[in-house]
Amino acid sequence: MQGSSQLRKQIIFTCPACGTGNKTFLPVRNSAQPSWPHLLLGEGSGYKRLQAANRGAQQFGALQGILLLRCATMGKRVAVVLAGCGVYDGSEIHEASAVLVHLSREGAQAEVYAPDVDQMHVVDHVKGQPTQEKRNVLVESARIARGNIKDLAKLDVKGLDALIIPGGFGVAKNLSTWATQGKNCIVCKEVEDVLKAFHAAKKPIGLCCISPVLAAKIFPGCELTVGHDTECEKWPYAKTAETMKELGCKHVNKHVTEIHVDAKNKLVTTSAFMCNAPIHEIYDGIGKMVKEVVRLA
Repeated sequence: MQGSSQLRKQIIFTCPACGTGNKTFLPVRNSAQPSWPHLLLGEGSGYKRLQAANRGAQQFGALQGILLLRCATMGKRVAVVLAGCGVYDGSEIHEASAVLVHLSREGAQAEVYAPDVDQMHVVDHVKGQPTQEKRNVLVESARIARGNIKDLAKLDVKGLDALIIPGGFGVAKNLSTWATQGKNCIVCKEVEDVLKAFHAAKKPIGLCCISPVLAAKIFPGCELTVGHDTECEKWPYAKTAETMKELGCKHVNKHVTEIHVDAKNKLVTTSAFMCNAPIHEIYDGIGKMVKEVVRLA
């Protein structure tokens, strides 16, 4: 760039994808309109982004190219869809937290969403019984997201690289009617639209605990795991696997620390709290799921 005749101006370049900032010289059209190299990143797969970074290096110089390359590989944006707050009537809090922690560890940016609808009911988590309260899924999910949450209706798949839905009974009660209707359930339209949009865009989807039933209902013939298909003390919800098979899906038995990857449909699943296991094993299984989702993005 030193030999270029273009007008230069020293500015701070902060990438919107990963927040990386660096002082450098960038070519500008005039003193008020810088030509931002990160615009070359655009959308698409990691490979396409690397190609864009390479073009950036050629056009703007090695320093900008390196910065673009870092952003292309580390700035994955992952939508996390919640179903409330609490295992019995919303998202399982430990699972949701594990997803967010592992996304952070993988250098990905989590964007949390939830539908703006009323919960099916509210459960007293001490007594394990429904109450007369009325609560909103978006408002309750905001507790887990520390207030940084968006209405699911506003999700735009074009600006995101992957989708993850943690488990909890809220998936079967608020995101669908699986809890009351099983294989004859209806998936919430907003949730169904989002799942189909990511699938059509060939972007990876991570599902854990009970949430794989959403894919079982929407994508017949897909491969999933909710753990084991033989009920016992360790696997108290194994009948879920049998019901998923009735929907035409292939269920693959996996241990709680393992994942199953349906490469064709880009679905990554793990059992989480479908298994009576130590919490660290559930955490580890979710970590493998998140790592694979980010890798596929």
